[in-house]
Amino acid sequence: MNIIYSILIGIIEGLTEFLPVSSTGHMILTEWLLKLNTSEFLKLFTVAIQLGAILAVVVLYWKRFFKSIDFYLKLLVAFIPSAVIGFLFNDTIDALLESPLTVAIALVLGGIVLLFTDKWFEKNSEVEQEVSYLQALKIGAFQIMALVPGVSRSGATIFGGLQQTLSRKQAAEFSFFLAVPTMLAATGYKLLKYIKANGINEEEIKHLAIGNLVAFIVAVIAIKAFIGLLNKYGFRPFGYYRIIVGLAIIGFLLF
Repeated sequence: MNIIYSILIGIIEGLTEFLPVSSTGHMILTEWLLKLNTSEFLKLFTVAIQLGAILAVVVLYWKRFFKSIDFYLKLLVAFIPSAVIGFLFNDTIDALLESPLTVAIALVLGGIVLLFTDKWFEKNSEVEQEVSYLQALKIGAFQIMALVPGVSRSGATIFGGLQQTLSRKQAAEFSFFLAVPTMLAATGYKLLKYIKANGINEEEIKHLAIGNLVAFIVAVIAIKAFIGLLNKYGFRPFGYYRIIVGLAIIGFLLF
């Protein structure tokens, strides 16, 4: 792995973390296409650079993080379901990180769902509402599906928000906020586990720093653009994109 690859994967992460297209899936496919050798550090890198992307949320929405303790408690409630399942099935999830076919199938199935999402929730009010603790828990339950690479954490939680009658904008923003504790926990856990087993050297720290910096810069731009695209075009374009990419990967694997 060299610096160019670190920058490229960082760009992919920043562009896709908050879009309903699966950032982890795209990074796995990118690593596969670049023929990078699967290693414990590469698995760590794929997770850890998501930290740079979520810092973009903190910077862009910093006022929300000073709003009230209630804000943090609801994020904690939403975070718990995927944290528990992710901890219990960590080894299984790690194995899926090596499967481009799993990513491709998840992309196609998720894309089909997105084609109908606007129709299913067209009656949702665009007036923002206060998210209750029960709604937060239910949205968090949807995040469990995103433990499968290719499903998309943002896509699952936005869908969960819409299912709880939130507007598209509010569902997307709650998804952004929920990424903060989720990715902090995932990165911290993976990093501590890696350091305990392998240690960490200066070269690896350099790759992580570059990947996170690039992901942060690109994510700031992507978040601003996504809200505008979502309000203007809805989810259908993302659905078509997922299906095309997924089918292309399946075709490549088969033939």
